[in-house]
Amino acid sequence: MSETAVVHESYSFACMRCGHGWEQSYQIEHHVDADGREFVQYVVDGQVVPSPLSRPSCANCDNHVVRIMRPGRVASAREAAHRQHETPPAGPVEAPRGAGESQGQGGQKEPHHWHLSDILHPFQRKAS
Repeated sequence: MSETAVVHESYSFACMRCGHGWEQSYQIEHHVDADGREFVQYVVDGQVVPSPLSRPSCANCDNHVVRIMRPGRVASAREAAHRQHETPPAGPVEAPRGAGESQGQGGQKEPHHWHLSDILHPFQRKAS
């Protein structure tokens, strides 16, 4: 058996059952056996492992319904989730003025008070 080429590949994985996500890098060794047939071995941390493309399993729940994606997808999803949960800086917040506000005394805008009839108005039939 002789080694012909080594390729490094990374994949992102997401379990469709429990939502666990992870990323893994592989060293893919291309070999030729004694009979001249080519084969590949996937290696992680010096250990030969099954191909991640065959039947990956979730390390969290051992389920085999796993989505394989290009590298970086799990990391970017985690960063986006982290940004969503960050607390905005403290300070005054001004509410936007909408079209439903009317002018009050002294030119001040007053909020429009909605009534059920305002909401139902588009659905009312005109009498003929």
